[in-house]
Amino acid sequence: MRPIRHLPVAPPPPASRTAAVDDDDRADLEEAEVQDECGEKLLRVGDIAKVSGKTVRAIHHYEEVGLLQPHARSKGRYRLYDQGAVNRVRWIGKLHDLGLSLSQIQEIVHTWETAPSAPDAMSRMRAVYQQKLEETRAQIAHLASLEHELESSIRYLDDCDTVCDPGELVRACTNCHHHDRSQPEPELVSGLHGGTTRAAAGRARVAP
Repeated sequence: MRPIRHLPVAPPPPASRTAAVDDDDRADLEEAEVQDECGEKLLRVGDIAKVSGKTVRAIHHYEEVGLLQPHARSKGRYRLYDQGAVNRVRWIGKLHDLGLSLSQIQEIVHTWETAPSAPDAMSRMRAVYQQKLEETRAQIAHLASLEHELESSIRYLDDCDTVCDPGELVRACTNCHHHDRSQPEPELVSGLHGGTTRAAAGRARVAP
């Protein structure tokens, strides 16, 4: 009896890359290719959130209050934005950093959009920015003063580590003899005494 010879089975053809893409992925790919009339890629809300550091919810809120407008909508009815929307979202963030509320930003946009002329619009914006510049400089000066106060307080407290007896009680700090009395205590240190004067407290030590 002659042996039966089996022909080799051919491997199945590789799956098409296109077939491997499900409907959702295909829709995403189609959305990603949407461009405006100048050939510039349009962005979805998630794209703007990623590059601006804002949340999707915040961006939707900006649209709800009239600070942001979608450029178009996709076939799937997704909001699509141009690159200018990224600039607008970052601009809103900077104004927030300058201390402006969302309602104040709305007022600025309204003032800009209703100005009778371009020079008038620019003049109004310059006035807003000039005021914020003065406030920012005042804040910087205030922070510099606080920085100096912190530095002097840290130097004062560093001396306490090196010259103060470890057995000294805290109340003795109101009448400290280790620091130069000709130099006033930093306010961040003197405030710790809570209204207790130096003369009201004597030098105290832990009983043996």
